[in-house]
Amino acid sequence: MENLQIALLIILMFFLLVSLHEWGHFYFARRAGILVREFAIGFGPKLFSIKRGETRYTLRLLPIGGFVRMAGEDPEIVEVQPGQTLALRINKEDKVSRLYLDRLDERSGVLRGEVKSLDLERELYITIDVDGEIERYSVHPQAQIVARGRETQIAPSDRQFGNKTVGQRALSIFAGPFMNFLLAFVLFATFLVLQGVPVENSTKVLISDVVADAPADEAGLQKGDWVKSINGETMTGDLNAFVDKINASAGKSLNLIVDRNGVELPIKVTPDAKTGKIGIYPSGEMRQPGVGETIRYAGSTMVQMTERIFEGFRKLIFGEFKLDDLAGPVKTTQVTVEIAKQGLPQLTLWAGILSLYLGIFNLLPIPALDGSRLLFLGLEAIRGKPIDPSRESMVHLVGFAMLMLLMVVVTYNDIVGLVRN
Repeated sequence: MENLQIALLIILMFFLLVSLHEWGHFYFARRAGILVREFAIGFGPKLFSIKRGETRYTLRLLPIGGFVRMAGEDPEIVEVQPGQTLALRINKEDKVSRLYLDRLDERSGVLRGEVKSLDLERELYITIDVDGEIERYSVHPQAQIVARGRETQIAPSDRQFGNKTVGQRALSIFAGPFMNFLLAFVLFATFLVLQGVPVENSTKVLISDVVADAPADEAGLQKGDWVKSINGETMTGDLNAFVDKINASAGKSLNLIVDRNGVELPIKVTPDAKTGKIGIYPSGEMRQPGVGETIRYAGSTMVQMTERIFEGFRKLIFGEFKLDDLAGPVKTTQVTVEIAKQGLPQLTLWAGILSLYLGIFNLLPIPALDGSRLLFLGLEAIRGKPIDPSRESMVHLVGFAMLMLLMVVVTYNDIVGLVRN
């Protein structure tokens, strides 16, 4: 039951980190009037798909991120061409609501003809030849092109990503990492509330956690126990004296009196003969933090963790890291499982660190990441005109391929290390 609970918590954590990031892109793109075609969690083949409004929400096989596909981000294939025979469905407003490109004989209540001219981006019209008569129809801005059993909504120019202002596009891109920063702040604050703040001049020594299969666990010590005495000596709130007392008794049996839910229990435990440890995390009495304390802690933790993350990037750039030091999905999951076993507060702190890392990493100017896209927008703002979309797409495509290759290498290294251990 415990393993199932841990697995569910980890799945929820990764889902939260990715989905909130993508929701940031999604929300601000929609606010800018951009047509969002797909909101996806994961990459690769679809496992689940449902369409709500204009957007298709999908869950994909590989849980290594997600994406929001906006109209006009990449060069889109125009599937309707002059000279093509198709069928049109006209709505009550006398506008085209469906353009059928195949299985025309199976369509009922439609108008069939050959396309003479059309504009599905600006003027939104289509002219067709129906039995020798040329007829022109207005196209609804949310009309669907139906082909091979798939519906694709047209994207008028004012709904495309590339036709929005630099500011609107930059905001829709930056919103993803920003949501990770916001989530990290909330998680750091939540950790402090769950963990509590040490009481000054505490008079108790409490056990905040017990290491599985350690001497303390085998002796029956539990999380939350209050250690009142060791070998008849009353324990005050001095944690250092408590630890020294245990370490000095390596290999020797200790008689503890613990208070568990108001009941005193005698417990015998023998510290490890080599390390002098019994496998517990001692702490003093804890209290709930105030609002100001919580905000200050979350802010200072953001700063400290950011410094550590950039220090890690510095070591990576200057070759101070080896391949074994890099963690892929397998190793990250393995570490997360170990942290989850320590309890919800520790998992919350770890989730905050991961969220902060994802936000910072995505802002790096690496092709295919948000930072690279923001860099291109910055160049566009300076030049006064956009970079050639085909060239920018090629840069992102190559960058994405390199990231996937790195992911494969690191994942392989994770698996090899897991097998060896």
